[in-house]
Amino acid sequence: MVAGLRISGCAFPPRCKYPMTFPRVTLVATCFIAASLIGLVAPAALAQGPLSDVPSAPAAAAAISVSSTTPAPERSEYEHKFWDKENSALFVATGALSGADFAVTRANLQSGGQELNPVVRIFGRSTAGLAVNFAGETASVITVSYFLHRIGHHKLERAVSMVNIAGSAGAVSYGLAHR
Repeated sequence: MVAGLRISGCAFPPRCKYPMTFPRVTLVATCFIAASLIGLVAPAALAQGPLSDVPSAPAAAAAISVSSTTPAPERSEYEHKFWDKENSALFVATGALSGADFAVTRANLQSGGQELNPVVRIFGRSTAGLAVNFAGETASVITVSYFLHRIGHHKLERAVSMVNIAGSAGAVSYGLAHR
């Protein structure tokens, strides 16, 4: 060990009383354990084996020749119109929470606060820039949801709005708590 080695402003080990605090160690250990468990469980959950209901080659050829009389496949339970009630409610919530996030961020910045989000920090120099940022955020959520809807990922389509709602709600509550 090298005597007098300086790490982040303190000599290690003689002059630093606590070089790594307990919450940091706990966080690192928790992340390591979670990643290990996911790594162990995910391959088994995502593994694909042979399907028992896959037709053999002669049966597939027979199915192709009779396909004109076969009825159209039924819609899955997740297929829906894009502007259904659930998506409309999610988009209204996304817009409302983006508006609330705009208002809280603007109030905090005008009272001398600092923006923590590096993307919003670029636009945070003016009220118009903040408005463009939060309007663009809402528009991009709707656009990504529509794209996912078009390619058939209906669960992900709704998840995009839910993640944005959670992020905006967290930002609003943090901003209100640290006024």
